[in-house]
Amino acid sequence: MKCRHCLCEVSLPLIDLGSAPPSNAYLTPISLRRPEKWFPLKVVICEACWLVQAEAYSRAAELFNEEYAYFSSFSTQWLKHAESYVQTMLERFALTPASRVIEVASNDGYLLQYVKARGIPCLGIEPTASTAAASRLKGIETLEEFFGVGLAKRLAANGWQADLIAANNVLAHVPDINDFAAGFAILLKPAGVATFEFPHLINLIEKNQFDTIYHEHFSYLSLTAVQRIFAANGLRVFDVEEHPTHGGSIRVFAERADMGIHPVSQRVHQLLEQEEAAGMRSADYYSGFQARAEKVRDDFVHFLIEAKRRGQTVAAYGAAAKGNTLMNFAGIRPDLIRFVVDRNPAKQGKFMPGSRIPIVDEAKLAECKPDYVVILPWNLKDEIIQQLASIRSWHGQFVTAIPSLEVLP
Repeated sequence: MKCRHCLCEVSLPLIDLGSAPPSNAYLTPISLRRPEKWFPLKVVICEACWLVQAEAYSRAAELFNEEYAYFSSFSTQWLKHAESYVQTMLERFALTPASRVIEVASNDGYLLQYVKARGIPCLGIEPTASTAAASRLKGIETLEEFFGVGLAKRLAANGWQADLIAANNVLAHVPDINDFAAGFAILLKPAGVATFEFPHLINLIEKNQFDTIYHEHFSYLSLTAVQRIFAANGLRVFDVEEHPTHGGSIRVFAERADMGIHPVSQRVHQLLEQEEAAGMRSADYYSGFQARAEKVRDDFVHFLIEAKRRGQTVAAYGAAAKGNTLMNFAGIRPDLIRFVVDRNPAKQGKFMPGSRIPIVDEAKLAECKPDYVVILPWNLKDEIIQQLASIRSWHGQFVTAIPSLEVLP
């Protein structure tokens, strides 16, 4: 395999999670009767540029299709994060109704709704039909396309160069990361700024977040790798922030490399030094990750089997992509976890890919009163525990599996 950034041969393994269907390919009652597509789920490391990347077996169009069921607006925590982002960017970069804002991977308009509310022209770029339609219902102009150099050139030619381009949790999702990054250098105004948020690789490794590995994620990113990728594609990193979202993310600020308007923040140097000190540019840093993931799997399966032997029932909350990685790596089926609750109507009535566990609404919890509720999107643990506090009334307990098995009192 060749590195998707620098094209060097890649052979250093990080983890092999066996095989699984795409994590957002939820099943309908009809599709339960059909075979599923399963793909190997392996991650490798380029020792030339230190980009951590999945071996690609499927095309992006197969993963992000018209049935894509991830809608950002169902997390109140994420909505607050988006609203705070908009307010901060408007103040920091003095954006006005004369400015233009674009979001790449705008999903259901969760972020641009706050830009629109402030009277600033905005445009969403979102390839999945289901979420793009939801965005348009909010009155947000949305292009249903994948982003890259070709689209950037068309938009720029039509006068749509932007003062701010947001790209939250999408940089990891693109197979051609060079074409994607180069598009931003074309679409930014000379003084424009692009921000990119993504889970920080250091947290994946050190906090055992292996369930964030799934086919929709083609890359797993450090600032070291991103700075190099951007520099090769006409972008210059000038600032970085750390945020607690998605188990620990970073927000990278970039501008056109031919402008150099913004001084490079000390935070950029500090985070690069932190990654260097951790050893992220050495093979030894990544060794042992497979064994730690297998321990989580084994402990989780043991817990579920023992609960079944005791006659206790287990449900789960949050039909999240990361939950599907865990379920399929561990070989979990409905005999061990009866159902998964999710607030998203687009997922209710469907089934988890691979494990084929039914997805239901919250009313099912009060009806069945399970002894345990496994929180699959552990990054939203506090929000979910507060939301489902009623399970305490029948002495139900919450469980998380990542970074290690924990039964919460």
